[in-house]
Amino acid sequence: MALVVNERTLLPVLLPLAPAATLAERFPIALRDVLRALDMPAEFIESEISGMGEVVYAKTANRSVLGVMNEFVFLAEGYRDQDGSVDPVALSLKLAGTPCGPLYKGAVFPDKALRELVHGGAIH
Repeated sequence: MALVVNERTLLPVLLPLAPAATLAERFPIALRDVLRALDMPAEFIESEISGMGEVVYAKTANRSVLGVMNEFVFLAEGYRDQDGSVDPVALSLKLAGTPCGPLYKGAVFPDKALRELVHGGAIH
């Protein structure tokens, strides 16, 4: 599995890694599935997807995001072992409902941080 996390909201999106060569092509579809499952407005979803024309892979310089990603990996493995679930969208949604320390001044949960962002609230 590949894990992609938004730096601002910490929203996690899981998707199969293989074949790795097509990850950039498949990510927008995985993101769309997660955003739809979170009942985000269609206009927002299409705006996000249409803005993904060019892909650049880079290491994160944000240590908080790296820490959250490590925690998400640990939790996803636990959820998978507990539930037997390997559905990337279901796992992404479970992780999106996890409180995250870097969001402590605001929404605390990635799914709530996303809702605040989409509906005009401020994210700290």
